[in-house]
Formats: sequence, C-alpha cells, structure tokens
Amino acid sequence: MYFFISQLSIADIILTTDIVPKLLHILLNNGETISFKGCLTQFYFFDFADAFECFLLAVMSYDRYVAICNPLRYTSIMTNRFCVKLVTTCWLLGHFISFIVTIAISRLNFCRSNIIDHVFCDIVPLLDLSCSDTLFINLEIYVFGTPTVMIPTTIIVMSYTYIVMSVLRIPSSTGRQKAFSTCSSHLIVVSIFYWALFSVYILPSRGQTGVVNKILSLLYTAFTPLINPIIYSLRNKDIKEAVQKAFHKHIM
Repeated sequence: MYFFISQLSIADIILTTDIVPKLLHILLNNGETISFKGCLTQFYFFDFADAFECFLLAVMSYDRYVAICNPLRYTSIMTNRFCVKLVTTCWLLGHFISFIVTIAISRLNFCRSNIIDHVFCDIVPLLDLSCSDTLFINLEIYVFGTPTVMIPTTIIVMSYTYIVMSVLRIPSSTGRQKAFSTCSSHLIVVSIFYWALFSVYILPSRGQTGVVNKILSLLYTAFTPLINPIIYSLRNKDIKEAVQKAFHKHIM
C-alpha cells in the first residue's frame, strides 16, 4: 500500500509541477506566452500523469480487494516483484498513450487564433485552434481514451463490489468498520478524481460554460494532488504516528 501511495505522490508532483508554475506566472503577469514546443511538452506530461493515475488507482483498488477478500493469501499474491511489475506497466502505458496523442497533435496545422482559452494546454482547446481535419485525431483519442478510463473504472467498481460483499459478511461491527477504514482513503481519492475527469471529458453538461470547465480542470490538476496527501495522512494511523514522532524528535 505504501509503495503504491509513493507512486501516486510522484504522479501528483509531475502533474502540479507541469501546470501550476506556468499558470501562476500567467496569472501574476495578467497573461503570458508559451511556445508551441512548450505547450506540447506541458500536454505530454499532463496526459501522462492523468493516464498513469487512472491505471494506478485501479491497481490500488485491486490491492485493497486482495487485502480484504483474500487476507491469508495477500503476501503470496501481492509480492514486491508483482507490485513493481504492476507499477511499471502503469508507467509504460501512461507514457505510450501520451506519446501517441502528443505526436498526433504536433502534426496538426494551427492557423487560427494563437490564444488558448484555457488554464493550460489541454486537448480540446488545442483542437479548437487547429485548421486541420481533426477526425483522425478524435478517433485516436476515442480509441486510446476510452479504454484508459473505462477499464480502470470497471476494475475499481468490481473490486469494491466484492469488498462490500465481503465486509457485510463480517459478523462484528468493529470488524466491518476496520475493514472499511483500510480502503476509505483510496475510495475518497478515486471519487474526487473520477468525478472531475468524467465531468470534463466524458459527460459534459449541455450548459457547461468555459469558466466551469476551467474550474473543473483545476480541480483535478491542482486541488486533487493537494488533497491526496492530506486524505492519506489523516486517514492513516501509521503516517500520523510517524509525523508525531518526527515532530517530537525535532522539538527535543
């Protein structure tokens, strides 16, 4: 669990350092420019971090499923080698998907306005500025984007369905509460991340304005990475004890 949390924190650091510094610079200067290569680079790391986090959250839900539904076999199933393989697969898939989409965007012709009506270089604002035929790239985004979102979502839903069924069979209320507490942090993080993701890209409302879209984009690019360590820290007894010990040692 701690290994997966460390990988999640790395993805959050990549996402925030990719977007927030440039965003703050633009806000402080009341507008700023970004080069075409810089825009593509920003999109590449943004898309990679999002894709990686989608896969990683699915892996973490499977980890919680094994821990709760097969506790006696947990150490034999979730070995260190297997965990490293899962995370490596998530890294490679994230890089591959982001690389393919970024290459496709780089081949478009941009002859319209050079003003990006967004808080960072996202796929939809970039396609709006292109004067090329975007049918192929839209098809490419659909082919790669749908499995990237739907497969992890299916794994998460199935994992938590089995988790709930298993927990409800526990006779004591204390045991049920303890079992639910082990996956509550992950469930909160998943809910925030996927709610924002689906709101922006999958199921945008008809009356959703550009301002609302920007706010929702900031929610999962800046707010979610900020709130993730807080959620895991407040909900994790080991982390709280470690922080208290480190703070006490520093004071002494």
